[in-house]
Amino acid sequence: MSDIVSVSFRSQLKVWKSVCFALFLRELRSQFNDKLGLAWGFLEPFLFIFGLSYARSFLGGDDVHGIPVFMFMLIGMIGIQSFLQPFPKVAGAFNKNKPLYAFRQVQPISGLLVSAFVEYTIKVIVVILSLLTVYLMEVDLKIHDPLLLILLFHLLWLMTISMSCLLGIASSYVPEVKKVVGLLTRPLFFISCVFFSLQDIPKQYWHWLDWNPLAHFIELARYACYESYGSYGVSVSYTIEFTLVTFFFAVSLYHLTWKGLLSR
Repeated sequence: MSDIVSVSFRSQLKVWKSVCFALFLRELRSQFNDKLGLAWGFLEPFLFIFGLSYARSFLGGDDVHGIPVFMFMLIGMIGIQSFLQPFPKVAGAFNKNKPLYAFRQVQPISGLLVSAFVEYTIKVIVVILSLLTVYLMEVDLKIHDPLLLILLFHLLWLMTISMSCLLGIASSYVPEVKKVVGLLTRPLFFISCVFFSLQDIPKQYWHWLDWNPLAHFIELARYACYESYGSYGVSVSYTIEFTLVTFFFAVSLYHLTWKGLLSR
């Protein structure tokens, strides 16, 4: 009996891997179907991040609380773009792959995970290109705590996937939700400590910003690179707790609604 169950599980896993690979090729073809193709998927976010960071370096002094202005902006831009760009794209995976649900082998979660993996790969390459550019420009780059930096990056991605799952489920039942969330996420670009430091604000006003997990991710990433920057007003435990709670709700809601997603 155990051998039959083992064979059945392996066959299902093999089918799921084949489905994910097919969805992966479909995702690449749909996202990068212009003349520049796949290369533009990496260059476009890199040029945007690099361009704003470089432009901001001309407006301020040499450093911001011990961090070179360029690196201050670069870390902030990578952090906010790692959330804002994938969030609506991954959330749209449920509706995007709806015609494929006619095949019983295709489950909604497969499309979500494949879309998240593609966006994750793009951002990793963007980070590598950014580090290479920083090295060629001979900017003073320090990484005080690489393990913390890696942890923050992957926690941010887990939070992004979880929130994308919640948005994708909600918009499958009520399409207008996506438009409302789009309006609500736009201010995040300006209240997530991308252009300023939490230390620039009087302490009595920190509570207006420290509810935002993105501010914690970005400020902690700067601290992970430059110890002298400090970790004032932010907490690693808050990022972990917020991510785990969001992940729990996403998994629970998907478990309750996945059959409904097939028929929406």
